[in-house]
Amino acid sequence: MAEIQDTDTDIDTETGADASAPISTDVGIDVVVFDVLGTMVDEPGGLRTEIRDAVPGSDDALVEELLAIWQQHSEREQQRITEGHRAYAGTETIDREAARRVADRAGITDPATVARLATAGRRLPPWDDSVAGLAQLAGHFPVVGLSNAARTALLQLNAYAGLRWHQALSAEAVSAYKPAPEVYRLALDTAGCPPERVLMVAAHAWDLRGAQALGMRTAYVRRPVGDPPTDSDTFDWRFDGLHELVSALTAK
Repeated sequence: MAEIQDTDTDIDTETGADASAPISTDVGIDVVVFDVLGTMVDEPGGLRTEIRDAVPGSDDALVEELLAIWQQHSEREQQRITEGHRAYAGTETIDREAARRVADRAGITDPATVARLATAGRRLPPWDDSVAGLAQLAGHFPVVGLSNAARTALLQLNAYAGLRWHQALSAEAVSAYKPAPEVYRLALDTAGCPPERVLMVAAHAWDLRGAQALGMRTAYVRRPVGDPPTDSDTFDWRFDGLHELVSALTAK
């Protein structure tokens, strides 16, 4: 599919990638930007694990109920912020609120347990293809993580999951949440090239629509969780996993 011209390369000792690898291909992409939560890490699965640890002996039904409490609070508060009904608060603040709600429902009274649960977003497992796929792609393109997670949470999450970006950007830098346009502009400003040369990769159609509205190229990657495209969505690519995306962008 896309062909990348071979050149003499140096090895980036931090990422293990070819530091001088070509970054322009006949697919017309110079920089690849990834969503993180849900796309590169299993957010619901990680939260389930943390909830089980906080509530020993809980059955599947209770865990799912508590997970729903967490997710609904997070989604509602981010939406309120986006609509201007609440001043900006980062994910660490919202996660503390969600953890408190979960603790109240589960009858957790130990402050240390609640405090650890509040940092669950820092300990989310990567999908099976995330680490290897990201490393592969980093040998051909600058790779950027773009997440709604707050700066510190994103730093800790990337370390925990083994995600090695050339740069990781938090929406906290612009006091907004995707799909607000200023978050994608943050990525475009960092990329330093026209939006049509920047590819946004996500497992959430709503995220790709936000990027598409600013002229970015788009690639949907299917995950067990996420927001699949509708028939009316016109994304540039759709893949069943990260390895398919890597193959398409780096094919000789």
